Amino acid sequence: MFKTFINALKIKEIRMRILFTLGCLLVVRLGCLIPAPGISQAMFKSWIDTYQLSLGFLDTLTGGSFSQMAIFALNISPYINASIIMQLLTIAIPKLEEMSKDGEDGREKLNVISRYLTIGLALLESGAMAISFGNSGYTISGSTTFTEVAMIVMAFTAGTAFLMWLGERITQRGVGNGISVILLINIVARLPQDVSTLIERFVTGASSVIMGIVAAIVIIAIIVLMVVLIVLLQDAERRIPVQYAKKIQGRKMVGGQSSSIPLKVNTSGVIPVIFAMSLMQFPVIISSFFGSTGSKTGTVWQKILYLLTQQNWFKRGDGEWKYTLGVLIYIALIIFFAYFYTAVTFNPIEIANNLKKQSGFIPGIRPGKPTSDYLTDILNKIVFIGAISLALVAIIPIFFTGIFAVQVSFAATSIIIVVGVVLETMKQIESMMAVRHYSGFLDK
Repeated sequence: MFKTFINALKIKEIRMRILFTLGCLLVVRLGCLIPAPGISQAMFKSWIDTYQLSLGFLDTLTGGSFSQMAIFALNISPYINASIIMQLLTIAIPKLEEMSKDGEDGREKLNVISRYLTIGLALLESGAMAISFGNSGYTISGSTTFTEVAMIVMAFTAGTAFLMWLGERITQRGVGNGISVILLINIVARLPQDVSTLIERFVTGASSVIMGIVAAIVIIAIIVLMVVLIVLLQDAERRIPVQYAKKIQGRKMVGGQSSSIPLKVNTSGVIPVIFAMSLMQFPVIISSFFGSTGSKTGTVWQKILYLLTQQNWFKRGDGEWKYTLGVLIYIALIIFFAYFYTAVTFNPIEIANNLKKQSGFIPGIRPGKPTSDYLTDILNKIVFIGAISLALVAIIPIFFTGIFAVQVSFAATSIIIVVGVVLETMKQIESMMAVRHYSGFLDK
């Protein structure tokens, strides 16, 4: 891998793309440290200490900028929520579905709508936060004033808009998907703090040296196991053989070659995990702005919020295990979004029609509708396997987090996102190098 990276740096175009990406990520991290105007940092600290458990996932996605109330406090979370909404609307609204099938122009129109929706969500979330902070006395003046609310809303919305623009620039001029890369750096920025927490909790805080060594070995083994499982899941695929009939073109006989259709087991990557957790945390985050947090002894709504918070799953103690039922909702959402995203990105009918036009067929399957039905059946089976595997990988660290009562950002979905994005970025660089005949990251 190191040799491949050195070869990549020798190519001016790839080197400039890598440097441009690194420069953009530096800007992202600097923005996560600049305090937002109008908010009393000292007063806000007491609020974040109260709701830190419920807002842990949001703080992870924002790279810690939310807990510090920086100008990038919302980060790209409105964009993630907008993407979820657009994916759902694409299926529900025929006009949007037509746009999605209208080639590059249609996708660009959908991207424009997504941008406006992102800004709208950022205005809504920042407005709710500003009013809530003003009513709670967390602003500089200690009350809700128009000037301070306007400053907070403009700062947070502008921060989200800038990161969305920066992500698109990384996609065009950098390496990989810009939004995913920004999400990656946000999560990685929290890793040193989380590793320190684990070491302090289980290694240095162990009852003996031997127990500390055992704890360190177990922690490393779990992380390595997670990475290996995710890599295997990302690369697993089912190849459908395709045979092309021979035909005469002019005076030549062409065709007759064999090929295959690769169907990835995890066709949607890390999207189901991000969407599922974002959807579950959305009511928790909105409720926290209005002073309502999850509680096992409060109102029905507070009990629901407690159920939706992953830090409350698999806890030991009387009456705690019933709140682990939130895991079932989590698994159901992962499976739903896995099928949903696959249905949006892969069309068996279109594949079958293209094979028929090119005189191709799957051995033993008639062209046309039987081929599309066969592909649909195979796809449904492997997507289910991929979704269950993805859910299992996501639940394993949550289980250990609940059992051992330790709070770290990569305890749930973060490690899946990190490994998935790293693999996608490596493949992106590999594809850039392929035309120059260099060996890639993923060569055996």
